[in-house]
Amino acid sequence: GLKRVVKKEHADGSVTQSQFDAVGRLRTQTDAAGRTTEYSPDVVTGLITRITTPDGRASAFYYNHHSQLTSATGPDGLEIRREYDELGRLIQETAPDGDITRYRYDNPHSDLPCATEDATGSRKTMTWSRYGQLLSFTDCSGYVTRYDHDRFGQMTAVHREEGLSQYRAYDSRGQLIAVKDTQGHETRYEYNIAGDLTAVIAPDGSRNGTQYDAWGKAVRTTQGGLTRSMEYDAAGRVIRLTSENGSHT
Repeated sequence: GLKRVVKKEHADGSVTQSQFDAVGRLRTQTDAAGRTTEYSPDVVTGLITRITTPDGRASAFYYNHHSQLTSATGPDGLEIRREYDELGRLIQETAPDGDITRYRYDNPHSDLPCATEDATGSRKTMTWSRYGQLLSFTDCSGYVTRYDHDRFGQMTAVHREEGLSQYRAYDSRGQLIAVKDTQGHETRYEYNIAGDLTAVIAPDGSRNGTQYDAWGKAVRTTQGGLTRSMEYDAAGRVIRLTSENGSHT
């Protein structure tokens, strides 16, 4: 069948490549160094059953008839296992070291757990809004963290028991534009019209960022006060890197 190849260019100029089969399932991913990872989907469900890394090491994945993951085995032979109730909710997870985590539910109509318990009996509890947003989390020591959300479901504040809070602000496109703590320290984020993150301004005013051209390629990056420029050929490959000191590669 027809295969589709998608190339992705990153801010540093590196290129990764993904190959999909005729029905859109990911089959291979090749990193900037040319190393390829292979993905083997089930022919019926399309679920990934095997991932093989560039060095030939494989991980295997197994599912129930509801397409839920029941076990996964890594290249080292270690396995995780999952069990579900009749409603399809995760009720138990066994880690590679044998530790078991159990999940409790207090609402028969919700897939969101109200509590988890580990092998030692330590219990963590959660409360949720009717829209599925996490409202509070109580750890095994009894410390409570509370979360606020806006009408769009975006998290706007995190309140910890010690009186430490973090506040988040978003623009009209739902992009995170500022994070502020209780002491007033603020980190700001800027974007271009395409929605690419172009700058992160730290509380001390230092600025890290990336400028893009009209095709979405990174043409200038600033990190820790150092600036680097990139030039591309017609095929979109980086042909010239210029550092702040004028050196070329």
